[in-house]
Amino acid sequence: MNNLIRLEITRALRNRKFLFFSVVYPSALFLLIAGSADNTTKVQGIGLSLPTFFMVSMASFGALTAVLMGNSERIAKERESGWVRQLRLTPLPGRGYVLAKTASAAVISLPSIVIVFVVAAAVKDVRLDAWQWLALTGAIWVGSLVFAALGVAIGYLASGDAVRPITMIVYFGLSMLGGLWMPTTTFPEWLQDIAKWLPTHAYAALGRSIELGDVPKAQDVAILAVSFVLFAGGAAWLYRKDTLKA
Repeated sequence: MNNLIRLEITRALRNRKFLFFSVVYPSALFLLIAGSADNTTKVQGIGLSLPTFFMVSMASFGALTAVLMGNSERIAKERESGWVRQLRLTPLPGRGYVLAKTASAAVISLPSIVIVFVVAAAVKDVRLDAWQWLALTGAIWVGSLVFAALGVAIGYLASGDAVRPITMIVYFGLSMLGGLWMPTTTFPEWLQDIAKWLPTHAYAALGRSIELGDVPKAQDVAILAVSFVLFAGGAAWLYRKDTLKA
């Protein structure tokens, strides 16, 4: 499994298009959305400055891009090319394949998180304590495993032709409704009630709790944990199902 992880990381690093959208794109979006706002501009109902709020949003969005988009499309293509069929001839178990894909995607997501933080600190003068920077990096990085598992599941659920539109719908839907692009406090009340149960909302909420110096809410941690179990379990089941069809 370690060899497969190293192979996946190497392949991702060679894909310049993938690296642009997962590493450079979130930082550019952060600068675009934050605009001319400074640390005196507060997000209503949250208590964070606009640059600080969107720093976590775009770091989370970048990690989501790296693990979800990368996994789903790559796996669908690997199934069509016969690469997955070759892996089935090895001793690698289904859970090992899922874990390898999830772990390698998480490694690739780290640069997107760090670069957004560097840009926010250098350009928008975002200042946090050292423990907050470390805790933010760890929380967003570990939290991305949830969406890495979802990417694996979508890669096995959809064919090569259908995987991109399905992934894009899930990707943009979770990003917008989860509050990564705009505060959910601006949503109608009924939509806020839906958004608070989405894994992307819980994902961003972890970072915002750390920025405020608070302990993450148990509900957010539970939503992410349950989502990971469901997505990883679904991915493993779809892998086994695909094996039986072959």
